[in-house]
Amino acid sequence: MAELREKLYQMFILGTEGGGYKHALKQGLGGIIFFTKDIQSSSQFKNLIAEIKSTGKVAPFLSVDQEGGRVERTENIHGGKKYLSAKFAYQKGSEFLKQQTKEIAQELAGYGINLNFAPCIDVNTNPDNPIIGERSFSSLPDEVIAGEKIVSKVYKDFGIIPCVKHFPGHGDANADSHLTLPEIDLPLEVMEKVHIKPFKAAIDNGIEMVMAAHIHCTCFEQEPVPASLSKNAIDYLREKLNFTGVIISDDMVMKGVSAFGQESAPLMGIKAGINMFIYRNSGEDVLNMIEKIYQKAIIDNELQQKIDASYTKIIDLKIRRI
Repeated sequence: MAELREKLYQMFILGTEGGGYKHALKQGLGGIIFFTKDIQSSSQFKNLIAEIKSTGKVAPFLSVDQEGGRVERTENIHGGKKYLSAKFAYQKGSEFLKQQTKEIAQELAGYGINLNFAPCIDVNTNPDNPIIGERSFSSLPDEVIAGEKIVSKVYKDFGIIPCVKHFPGHGDANADSHLTLPEIDLPLEVMEKVHIKPFKAAIDNGIEMVMAAHIHCTCFEQEPVPASLSKNAIDYLREKLNFTGVIISDDMVMKGVSAFGQESAPLMGIKAGINMFIYRNSGEDVLNMIEKIYQKAIIDNELQQKIDASYTKIIDLKIRRI
């Protein structure tokens, strides 16, 4: 039976920067996220993954953001070949999109990657959106749904868990959540008709992981709280959309959420019902934060229950998929 500390560590996916990931893996870390700097050559990357697998107390998620186009992590190792971003791949037709996704999936699976933070199913309704743009299949929800269906199926066929993002929809934002907390001031009916629609379709179609965005949606919270820390947004995902899988935050180092405090932000997230958190680094500050939450959880029954519930969902997904 896993101890509380191990259950808590399962709730985190950390990057290699800072080096603390090695210690964290021995504590039961949930997973590692790789960036371009981690993937310098095929042999180097294979060795890094082998080392991580042999260090992990529990089989880790080996994850990456590989959407194609602007968000691609393996450019150092496929000779300058660039995949097309979602918008342009989708415009070339479903056969092209399927074929390109197969190439991406084959490459990732070849290295042992078992989780891809893709596809991006934001509906890009704001032409001035500085962060989504061509990462979105389309500005029309039904086209986004069609693109998601193709991409997610291919990843699953190759043994990779697709994670749809960024719930409840980053497409209408006019700011970059890496730099600030964008506000989306749309009524719930509009959000449902346009931005939430692809998430509902993906869930109905069996998606097992959803990423919550660091965006303030006024339909869920009056105060400027990101959806990633919002109990109302997470409850909606669970109760209204009937999502039973793993809910993961976007990178917690992003300015859209980091302003809520290094320790208090993940605590808010856990209490809101987030199951996993991404941190692009694994410095001492991140490990200290996990340790502080653990100390709190020892004497906080509600926190323990939340950690237990998340652990169960994470392990269930791992048993099924990795």
